[in-house]
Amino acid sequence: MTISLTSLILDAADLESESSFWHGLLGGGPPTRTENHHFLRVDGFPVIVIQHAPGHVPPQWPDGASQQLHFDLATDDAAATDQRVLDSGGRRLRPATGVVASAQPGSRVYASPAGHPFCVRSA
Repeated sequence: MTISLTSLILDAADLESESSFWHGLLGGGPPTRTENHHFLRVDGFPVIVIQHAPGHVPPQWPDGASQQLHFDLATDDAAATDQRVLDSGGRRLRPATGVVASAQPGSRVYASPAGHPFCVRSA
């Protein structure tokens, strides 16, 4: 038996801001949009689907309710990736301060506009 991961689905009350964020961060072709879903196709990733969920409440992690799911991303340029996250509409969770090019390798935790946490680690 073979099982493969074909897509990752994230709930969001605002489809446009969430799909724009992930597209701005990861690139790929423009999202394919339907009334209730935006599909992002990025080389090296399963399809990322943003699903309209009008009652979506962002996770309060790390200071509250469970995060439920998160992405781990790797980068060879922590400072440039940090800036891209912020420019795309994300926010820092940990550490909350800026990232400098000379910083020690490690994990930084961010949240997308819908509050989905994700980590960026040094490659």
